[in-house]
Amino acid sequence: MACLSTSGRVVCGSRRQQTHKLLYQLFGSRPGYTGPSSTATGLFSPPKVQQQAARLCHGLSFSLGKDYPDLLQSSHKCSPTLQYSPSSKANLRQHSSVHTQQPAGPVREFQIDPYIILDDDLKYFYDDVRYLLKSGTSQPELDTIASYYFDGQGKALRPMVTMLMAKAINYHLNNESHQLVHKQRQIALFSEMVHSASLVHDDVIDQSDFRRGKPSVNALWNHKKVTMAGDYILSIASIMIARLRSDDVTIVLSQILTDLVQGEFMQLGSRETENERFAHYLTKTYRKTASLIANALKATAVIAQADDNVAEVAFQYGRNIGLAFQLVDDMLDFVSSTEQMGKPTAADLKLGLATAPVLFACEKYPELNPMVMRRFSEPGDVERAFELVHKSHGLEQTRFLAKKHCNEAIRLAQELTESPYQKGLQVVADLVINRMK
Repeated sequence: MACLSTSGRVVCGSRRQQTHKLLYQLFGSRPGYTGPSSTATGLFSPPKVQQQAARLCHGLSFSLGKDYPDLLQSSHKCSPTLQYSPSSKANLRQHSSVHTQQPAGPVREFQIDPYIILDDDLKYFYDDVRYLLKSGTSQPELDTIASYYFDGQGKALRPMVTMLMAKAINYHLNNESHQLVHKQRQIALFSEMVHSASLVHDDVIDQSDFRRGKPSVNALWNHKKVTMAGDYILSIASIMIARLRSDDVTIVLSQILTDLVQGEFMQLGSRETENERFAHYLTKTYRKTASLIANALKATAVIAQADDNVAEVAFQYGRNIGLAFQLVDDMLDFVSSTEQMGKPTAADLKLGLATAPVLFACEKYPELNPMVMRRFSEPGDVERAFELVHKSHGLEQTRFLAKKHCNEAIRLAQELTESPYQKGLQVVADLVINRMK
């Protein structure tokens, strides 16, 4: 059948067939890969063979008297007592909104869909997170609150980019062992769990009522329980990373939590002068958003024992993608509808926050400066600021800055050995700059 690629170009055959065609082009002469008709069980073996190969803990129901975190530490050969649950057999991953809502973008040499080439890694991702949370508590309500945002309706950007970088680095290092990929997948789990915990805490701080197209966790349960549920997610994620027994990885990932807290404090106390304002905004944006992606990607390089140069490439790629993502998010707050975003628009202005579009607009309309200083607290401030942003070039300047960060991310990805995953890292930059929600 014909289908539309992420670039908007019509391609023949199924997406998976296109992926295997590309894999054969890139790896046809590489030992262990003989094309879609191969019977090998390597990394690039055909789907039916991959499904038959041993996998660890993806959508499995457990009949052993063993804790799930212990199973995550075991080898990649599943016990014969593990069986697929009926719900897991029917579990077909819903494509992320980042993937499904793209307008036509630039056509690259290879039509790579990151979510397709990572299908085996992401398919049971949220099942595994929910099982981790459920296995760690005997309190049903705590489990319900903690699992609320792990319903598969998020963008899954962070785990997707983490696994892309992990596999791109593994190919670069010629080390694609199942054990290594398994450890890197736990880092991807950590990234999404920390992100969701931060959303839970944000909902309490911001008193949100709506997120991802449904009532926020804060609107359904009281503040104390929601705050403790966020802490619980962080604790389970931390235990999982501790079981990797890598001090270096633990140090890198701990920096994410430090930055998150500092970024939130910077946002709560933002009353800097005009000259300091944009630097303050970018530092806050790095700490609240980009640090998580940058350090998760760096951790995948560290666990793979890559050298400092490769680890720095991973970190800087994640930093640039994270900054670009937040810049686009701040822009969409002014141009997208509530239905598209899944949360109220102009939310930052209502919270008293001056983001990039407002700061750029201040250059043309200085009357915005006192509004920023009083955090849009007077009647009519939000509406007037919204109007002035649209009258200025603030949105175009914000997009231009985001595009610069995306271009730098593409350049960094090109320093790694060419592979489908390296190509996927470049496609991610297009997805970020062109996203609609």
